[in-house]
Amino acid sequence: MFRPLTLPRDRIRLLALPAALAAVALLTGCGRGGKPDLVNGKTLFVQKCGSCHTLARANTKGIQGPDLDAAFFEARHQGFEDSGIKGVVYNQISHVRRGSIMPLNLVKGDDARDVAAYVGFAAANQGKDSGQLATAGQPKQSSKPAVEQNGQLNIPADPTGALAFQFSKATAKAGAVTLVMPNKSPIVHDISIKGNGINDNGPKVGTGGTSKVSANLKPGTYEFYCSVPGHEAGGMKGTLTVK
Repeated sequence: MFRPLTLPRDRIRLLALPAALAAVALLTGCGRGGKPDLVNGKTLFVQKCGSCHTLARANTKGIQGPDLDAAFFEARHQGFEDSGIKGVVYNQISHVRRGSIMPLNLVKGDDARDVAAYVGFAAANQGKDSGQLATAGQPKQSSKPAVEQNGQLNIPADPTGALAFQFSKATAKAGAVTLVMPNKSPIVHDISIKGNGINDNGPKVGTGGTSKVSANLKPGTYEFYCSVPGHEAGGMKGTLTVK
């Protein structure tokens, strides 16, 4: 997890950062001609970091790690520029604290520099991304609904790690229905269903696992979603219409 930079507790650290960041900037400027790829950085952030961190411009709402907009709010408003925040983030990616739930080598090399550059650009920076950056990291969902067959609905998790299912809509006949979610993503997910008096959760599964939830459904509209904290809020949900 990226560690927050807050005040006043970290005021001394903030005052000492410029010299340290100058050194870090030398490292983050290496590779790919020194020019970060913000589109790649945002895509990787959404896929690998968004399930744990909130970052408004990336539309991620993870709650297991620090809210990055809040973490860098004071630094941004004290005059820290994108490059300064980028240096802090890159250092935290490269030197994961012992005991942190953030995996080692989550992103490396130019990818790590790109992620750090995007967070440096986006954290506590009001507004919305534009151009290619606006759609970077968005999950690819089918324009067609998942259709129940023989009492089963197959609704896979997005394999990239983005907080989404491969279908945003599904249809089924009334009666006993089992929702099945194969999970090829690097993140733990489940599939759950709620609405019309139903509120059931499938088991949480990691990469290669399959979550299932069954319910006896009456005609109406339901929501299927991932119940892992922050995932539904981050967009991992869809609408099931039962007729």
